[in-house]
Amino acid sequence: MLPLSISLLSALAVQIACQLFKVVFYSIRERRLALFYFMAAGGMPSAHSAFVTALSVSVGLWSGFRSDVFAVAAVFSIIIIYDSWRLRGAVAHQARVLTKLVERHPEVDAGEINTRLGHSLPEIAAGIAAGGGISALVHVLLRQL
Repeated sequence: MLPLSISLLSALAVQIACQLFKVVFYSIRERRLALFYFMAAGGMPSAHSAFVTALSVSVGLWSGFRSDVFAVAAVFSIIIIYDSWRLRGAVAHQARVLTKLVERHPEVDAGEINTRLGHSLPEIAAGIAAGGGISALVHVLLRQL
């Protein structure tokens, strides 16, 4: 028996895989080692979406999609995915506007403003696909053991 649930381990593995993918993807795109993206919010794919989708799919596969525990996981996943798109997207938009204002007024010391906070729909879709796919793959592999 594992010390942690398979669903939690699957979700954590998906989270780490997504963040590693971001490092590789953005390192290639920026033509420099971009380790910053391992801990960064935003970007392709949405690790938030992948993490919660992996958890929900795994819980559904192991406990049943009609179980109460799946319902709880699904509801929280929907809330997190929605917030990563709408709420954090609005914050990212406001950060871009604030950056433009600070550029026009150099006397204002605003520090570094992070504009990569929210996710686009393609980033969220990629996260959902990665989370669901990897979680389902883990389930299939472990059921054969």
